[in-house]
Amino acid sequence: MTLTDIPFGITDWSQVPTTEHAGESGTATWRTRELGSVRVRMVEYSPGYVADHWCDRGHILLVLEGTLTTELADGEIVTMRAGSSYQVGDGVRPHRSSTQEGARLFIVD
Repeated sequence: MTLTDIPFGITDWSQVPTTEHAGESGTATWRTRELGSVRVRMVEYSPGYVADHWCDRGHILLVLEGTLTTELADGEIVTMRAGSSYQVGDGVRPHRSSTQEGARLFIVD
């Protein structure tokens, strides 16, 4: 990730329009800012959300609320609670997310 040509700015996330993304079950609600080649998102997963795909894009992800379970393609499963984060590079370890209770995340990719 290269952060170039991005002016100083403040984001009021409550003012960023939402987009809905259906999962295998549940929904993901995204508030997205595109800053050059960097995507910054505030994401809310509904209770019972399960991603409908394996993702191989790199992310830096911080759990703000709730509990997030991330399944890696090699079978490893990690569970993170509010205050925990992960980072993974592009194409390093395909992963998919789920949550039983719902979760709110801040993601940079």
